[in-house]
Amino acid sequence: MEFKVFNDSVHGHMEFHPLLVKIIDTPQFQRLRYIKQLGGAYFVFPGASHNRFEHCLGVGYLAGELAQALKTKHDKEGQNLIDEKDILCVQIAGLCHDLGHGPLSHMFESVCQKEDTEEKKKTHEQISTEMFKHLVKENGLKPLMKQYGLSDLDLIFIEEMIDREDKDGNLRFEGRGEDKSFLYEIVSNKTNGVDVDKFDYFARDCHHLGMQNNFDYRRFLKFARVCEAEDGKKHICIRDKEVFNMYDFFYTRYCLHRRAYQHRVNKKFDINYGMKEKNPIETVYFYTKSNPQKAVKLPKEQVSHLLPDTFSETFIRVYCKKTLRTAEKTQLMNCCKEKIFEPLQVIFTSRLLNLVEI
Repeated sequence: MEFKVFNDSVHGHMEFHPLLVKIIDTPQFQRLRYIKQLGGAYFVFPGASHNRFEHCLGVGYLAGELAQALKTKHDKEGQNLIDEKDILCVQIAGLCHDLGHGPLSHMFESVCQKEDTEEKKKTHEQISTEMFKHLVKENGLKPLMKQYGLSDLDLIFIEEMIDREDKDGNLRFEGRGEDKSFLYEIVSNKTNGVDVDKFDYFARDCHHLGMQNNFDYRRFLKFARVCEAEDGKKHICIRDKEVFNMYDFFYTRYCLHRRAYQHRVNKKFDINYGMKEKNPIETVYFYTKSNPQKAVKLPKEQVSHLLPDTFSETFIRVYCKKTLRTAEKTQLMNCCKEKIFEPLQVIFTSRLLNLVEI
């Protein structure tokens, strides 16, 4: 088998390892061609016709790019932090991280799954892990994976990168151990949310929605490195001068949720910068030019006095079958204020939306 090149509308020419090509060619992965990336938002934004298939290709590609960039940088400094097997596992995890998405994407998790009184509804991460196991078994890929040097422990590592939490909510490190905990931050970053999954869907969704993406992931790839924090763990860090690029990262996330993902046609819940009421930048690790080996935090006061103080807001949307009169709106508004919270913004919609069968 040979490496294969895909010409992507966002990232350009993406080259994939033969093992990745074999995974892409499976029926389980090909089904992602028929699942809209933005679910019901396609009924509002006619350009948002892209699917989970190309998003997964992009995440797999960027996962390899970030892992390779870190390897190259630290290899030059004589630090053997990442090997070729690590990169291949990270690419597979990025490629398969959304295998568990169903029709209507995220809405499938909360609406389309059957109610179970004994167990909680499964997240798409949990379903993706199960789908990955099924994909490997159904298509007989284990021998091919072993041919490329991947062991059963490597498969566990891939599954952990897709779904990190165990049944008790603890993060798992069986596949690589905490000495390589930074690898778990590439595809799905549970520390601060900065990962290649968002790098791709920020760029891809903005491209198809016709919105501006101010975050430059290419600069992140150039300035990223692995540093040790005060807790003794290694984290992926970014240069301190890139702090405004990181603010653009979280602001872009907010704009996409505010204007598209949480559009009244699509969903109805809270909006924030990614860490609820907290400033997400305070969870990001940086390094300085004078000390590139140490991971540090940058408080907002050290960055600028013109940055926002609030990082979360809540909207309550009331959907009704008929157009409400002014008196009815006022009565409903007062009721919500008394029983829920202040300040409050209620958005009224004069009609119900029918669920479209796919």
